[in-house]
Amino acid sequence: MERFLMILWMFFVILPPYTREEIINADVFNIDAKSNNTSEPKIHEMQMINEYTKSESNYRETTNFSILSLKDMFNVFDAKNIALNWSKISKSKISKNCTEQVFSFLKGLNRRQMWATKMNDASGHYTSGFFYGNNYWMGSMSLCESIYNPENENFRLNNEKGSKNSGLPFAAAHQHLYRSVRHQNPSFKPGFFILKMLFNITFDVQVIRKIYVGVCLPSACSIKDVGELVMNSQTEVSYRQVELIDIRVPTSNVYSLFQDSTFWILTVVSIIVFVLIIMGTFYETYLTNRFRRALREHEKEMINNSETSSGIGCGASDYSETVKNGLKNEFKGSNIVLSLPRADIFNKNMKSDEHFEGHIPEQKKLSVWSELLLSFSVITNFNAICDRNVGPDTIPSFHGLKAFSMAWIILGHTCIVIFKYSDNMEMRKEVEKNFFFQAITNGPFSVDTFFFLSGVLVSYIYFRTNAKGNLNNLTKGANELTTGLVHFTGLVGYRFVRLTAPYMYVLFVVQITMKYLDAFSIFDPPTMDHITCPKYWWRNLLYINTLFPVDEMCMLWSWYLANDTQFYIIGAIILIVAVRHFKLAATTMFVFLFSSWITTAIIAFRNNHKPNTDDPLALFDKIYDKPWTRLGPYLIGMSVGWILFKTNCKIHFSKTIVLVAWTLAMTNLFVLVFGLYNMELSQLTAAAYSSLSHSAWAMSLAWITIACSTGYGGLVNTILSAPCLYPFSRVTYCAYLVHPIVIRAMALSSDAPMHLGAESMIVTFFGLVVCSWILSFLVSLSFEAPVVTMLKILTPNRKKLVK
Repeated sequence: MERFLMILWMFFVILPPYTREEIINADVFNIDAKSNNTSEPKIHEMQMINEYTKSESNYRETTNFSILSLKDMFNVFDAKNIALNWSKISKSKISKNCTEQVFSFLKGLNRRQMWATKMNDASGHYTSGFFYGNNYWMGSMSLCESIYNPENENFRLNNEKGSKNSGLPFAAAHQHLYRSVRHQNPSFKPGFFILKMLFNITFDVQVIRKIYVGVCLPSACSIKDVGELVMNSQTEVSYRQVELIDIRVPTSNVYSLFQDSTFWILTVVSIIVFVLIIMGTFYETYLTNRFRRALREHEKEMINNSETSSGIGCGASDYSETVKNGLKNEFKGSNIVLSLPRADIFNKNMKSDEHFEGHIPEQKKLSVWSELLLSFSVITNFNAICDRNVGPDTIPSFHGLKAFSMAWIILGHTCIVIFKYSDNMEMRKEVEKNFFFQAITNGPFSVDTFFFLSGVLVSYIYFRTNAKGNLNNLTKGANELTTGLVHFTGLVGYRFVRLTAPYMYVLFVVQITMKYLDAFSIFDPPTMDHITCPKYWWRNLLYINTLFPVDEMCMLWSWYLANDTQFYIIGAIILIVAVRHFKLAATTMFVFLFSSWITTAIIAFRNNHKPNTDDPLALFDKIYDKPWTRLGPYLIGMSVGWILFKTNCKIHFSKTIVLVAWTLAMTNLFVLVFGLYNMELSQLTAAAYSSLSHSAWAMSLAWITIACSTGYGGLVNTILSAPCLYPFSRVTYCAYLVHPIVIRAMALSSDAPMHLGAESMIVTFFGLVVCSWILSFLVSLSFEAPVVTMLKILTPNRKKLVK
């Protein structure tokens, strides 16, 4: 050990004539360590030294970066900046109360008080994901609101009056201290403010974005005060500009439901309908029990008479059927028939025996008022919605088309809204590159399905129900003009009354909910329904809202109802004309069809609309919602309805035709949904696609409808006609009305933006579908089904009951 230490001492101290650095670097610089000559190194050795020294100097210069972290770049609000700039801020135009309370907040932070720390924590800060679409730095409004609690203030006051911690056992003192900290209250009530800012920052490219920042500050500060605080606390960054656009205060309670007249109108209407539902349900229950009780009494009487009779030729079963027949006639025409056992009500093999006519109770007729009351019965309406049978004027496969199309619409609207309120909005650009996402991008075809189905039904039912197979009956006994006007008024009036009751109710619900969400949500609403609905609701009532700019539209999704009603008016005119002048009606229909194609092509060409790359709603106000661009599927549907009526759903096709038709139809549907994937369309081709694609979709549906109605549907018809889909199909109208309310309420009620992923989107979608259909059942039971039943009761041509 001593020898080792001696060697080290000689190495570092005694060895001449080189320094320690020279010996260490001898191999690097090629210096002869054995020579006593201290002459200069060779020339190439000196060059190596110079290059090494120069490179080391450059390295030291380049590592002396002045790097500003992303947190500092994106720091648009920080309590630390307010403290640093307090001398400047306190002299600005801020109210006295706000200044005092902000100063108290800063002192609380300096003293590390819990309530102040919570306020700072409740304010939003940049975290990550800005370049992946995170524009929401919202913090937590819930935390900000929970800081101040009146109960905490009462605890503090009581604590000051009571005894001190001294003298308490350790466990009690610890619990008392915990409660004191937990129940700390600031000397003011915090408020939550949403800052909307235009953020302009320059990297190698310029990035301009709107960002939303939630800040927790004293509620005594006005919007102007908060604006002064924010702008005077900004850190100066040369390549960043921040412009404050707007400030919202969702905790200000500026909106009250109980001060809104629309809310009280809805409340009164809801109470009246609820009372009628209760009365109608109890009344039907009473009639049902009365019927069954009478039936049991007559059966007992029949048994007694059978036992004491002297051989009159009538068995017990015949008499029972006679009683049922008589009791059926007693309640004939009332809604109660829907709730009674089908064997008792619709027994087609009932027999009667003249020997026992005296035993049948006297037949009575329910008054119109009784029938109207029964139309609100939950039992009747629920059974009607869930009935597994279809009427003779119904095409079973339509139930499946409607149910699946409604789910497709909900999926599209879910993606549109949820993407808007996510913290990874750039994910949409990646998802849109996925092949299967084209099913969502091309979701508007689902609306064309409903246009097509409406056209088929209005034509098929008109000819089948009203004409009764002989179109001349429609104009018998009156001149052509009078008959046409009467039929037109009846058709349009019936549709208006049937659709408007649930429509107007949901419209005012939308108005109320959007006012509430606009006032209390941390997010901006997707549309301005809280402003447009009070002004322009009458346009929805008249079904003309698509004829005005989209910025003035109430219930944006109601464009479909307006278009469908306008198409119905056109279709009614064509059908009435077709009774006497079929060729004129057919020519008119084709003129409308070709005009729609040409008009759409011209609009798309002039606006350079590219359906393969543009957002589907890009030209909403010019192409998407206008009736003259969406008329094609409706007219094609009317043609199919006439074909089904004319052939009585009996058409013979060869196997070759069926195979070719199915192949073309399914290929066409697949191409329309997925065919534009990674396609580049010229301006002319894109215009032609925009013009003809909706009608092409309807042509495929035309074959599916004809095939399923004439026995060539196979597995497709089995799926579309499944009875389990009937209830969902019957409430699709109400589901269409209410589902955007459910989606918006879910998105806007959140305390933070959603983080999207495939799994979360699937779960969210199914949850929204379930909630939407539950609400649609309730609205249908309360408004749609009662109105439909009342129209049947009040229709002049309803069957008269025979006493």
